[in-house]
Amino acid sequence: MDIRFLGGAREVGRSAILVNDRLLLDYGMLTGNPPQFPVGAPDPEAVVVSHGHLDHVGSIPALLSGDRRPPIHWTPPTRELALTLARDTLKLHGVSGSGAAGGSRGRRRRGGSYNCPFTETEVKRVTQVSETHGYRETFEAAGHEVTFYNAGHIPGSAHVLVDDGETRLFYTADFHTDDQRLVSASAARPDADAVICESTYSDVEHDPRRRIERRFVESVETTVWDGGTVVVPAFAIGRTQEMLLVCEANDIDCYVDGMGKRVTRMLRQYPEFVRDAEALRRAKSNARFVTGRDGQRRRIAAQNTVIVTTSGMLSGGPAMTYVPAIRSNPTNKVALTGYQVEGTPGRELLESGRAELDGRVMPVSAQVEWYDFSAHADRGGLLSLLDSYRGSRVLVNHGDRCAAFAEELRADGFDASAPDIGDAVTV
Repeated sequence: MDIRFLGGAREVGRSAILVNDRLLLDYGMLTGNPPQFPVGAPDPEAVVVSHGHLDHVGSIPALLSGDRRPPIHWTPPTRELALTLARDTLKLHGVSGSGAAGGSRGRRRRGGSYNCPFTETEVKRVTQVSETHGYRETFEAAGHEVTFYNAGHIPGSAHVLVDDGETRLFYTADFHTDDQRLVSASAARPDADAVICESTYSDVEHDPRRRIERRFVESVETTVWDGGTVVVPAFAIGRTQEMLLVCEANDIDCYVDGMGKRVTRMLRQYPEFVRDAEALRRAKSNARFVTGRDGQRRRIAAQNTVIVTTSGMLSGGPAMTYVPAIRSNPTNKVALTGYQVEGTPGRELLESGRAELDGRVMPVSAQVEWYDFSAHADRGGLLSLLDSYRGSRVLVNHGDRCAAFAEELRADGFDASAPDIGDAVTV
């Protein structure tokens, strides 16, 4: 089996892996200014997508430019999330119609200060070639047998097992080995000759989730009791729903705003892909959905309440209204719930107490806290999965210390390496 890394190797973002020059696993983008896309010009016979986060699906419609129509295989929630993100990308970057070339092989039309690799036409084509599958349901794609297994990352996220008749490849994609309120932990460990393993938190040990949740709840309750408002920036996909579940389970009233509203409604349609569909129903009922007018948002910010809102790294969304509205009062709080990438306003706020919000650098007197509600396996989780594959070839990707982790695995007896962008590996 020949494997070529077109993205996501020794980095987090733009995941894309080409198998036997025929089957493409994921096709994401690396957010930034400008964003980055997978290298090369893949023309696959079929595409298999692990889950609906931008770094894994963000460039998918670009594969449908010109006369190309490869079928796209994914779980039902991943399909819906990919379409939501694609439409949001079009909205943000102002690209429409069919005049822009898609993919890496053509000219990308500029929208604002960013590039967009596809148009509205290609997004519409996604629905025409989509094929959805459940977990443990084997299907054929580009001459390979493929099976999805629950990855425990977000609803619909999948480990991908690829069998070409000679070699079995296990692509972990993003996964978590501990239960979250929203999804159950990854548990399946199918036999495989080779493993492509993510390594996002290869040098981190997460605190137990119950301890993190208890600290968060106590902090939020104290702030509200003291008369303050808590803004909870959260990623729209997965994290917003997790925080709504935490709030409902601990009798915390909250508002929800941003794309997370749409995603929450959508996930209610796929109860088999969440851990507890009834709990998600209660969490949705417990949260008050904001209609989206800035005047309403400013009134809510003054209400001595809890607001779960995008964007999780303070790079846009309704957070651009809520955080400036509460920033001057030290009784208020900004509770960040996910990793803050270097260079983002969220990271800047954590490190300096000020951030560029909606084009203005603002000092923030409100308290700023960070909680590790990660949906990725930590070092212990990664090693627990890999322990089932000691006799297999291990290819480390999706991390900022892939080479170091591969070296640590070799010292522990694994046949491990960390391919770079553009590298081809035969297993």
